[in-house]
Amino acid sequence: MGRSRVPFTLVKFRTMRNGPGGPGVTAGDDRRITSVGRVLRRTKLDELPELWNVLQGEMSLVGPRPESPRYIVAAEPRWNRVLSVRPGLTDPTTLTLLDEEALLAAVAGDREEFYVEELLPKKLDGYLDYLDRRTWRTDLRVIGQTLTNLAGVGRRRS
Repeated sequence: MGRSRVPFTLVKFRTMRNGPGGPGVTAGDDRRITSVGRVLRRTKLDELPELWNVLQGEMSLVGPRPESPRYIVAAEPRWNRVLSVRPGLTDPTTLTLLDEEALLAAVAGDREEFYVEELLPKKLDGYLDYLDRRTWRTDLRVIGQTLTNLAGVGRRRS
């Protein structure tokens, strides 16, 4: 879901097999992820095609990450603020949840329920905190932290 609740197609490299649908959230141990997909996800290279969304004006470099319409609750007023801006490739909340798939893999129960009931409200709080403090300087800092984290991922995996 994009700015002003306008849906758009998020461009990413395919990292999962086609087949029967599973949960909308993906944990690191999901059997649908291909071996190449694991590498792409771990290094965040699966996100690279989203630059096309930025060039199309559907996304910005920094902003709350786009969310699937299935998880957006229209009656939740916090979504109004989040969806008033273009979603971004990265944001401070994303930087704190760099390995969300591992976090979801550690959930013993219903992972989708955990995402909706526990993780998504925390992400919303983080997005709103970011939007309240957003300046061009904070955005530059987020881009710098993102690049540093990505460089660190490459060094750890080599």
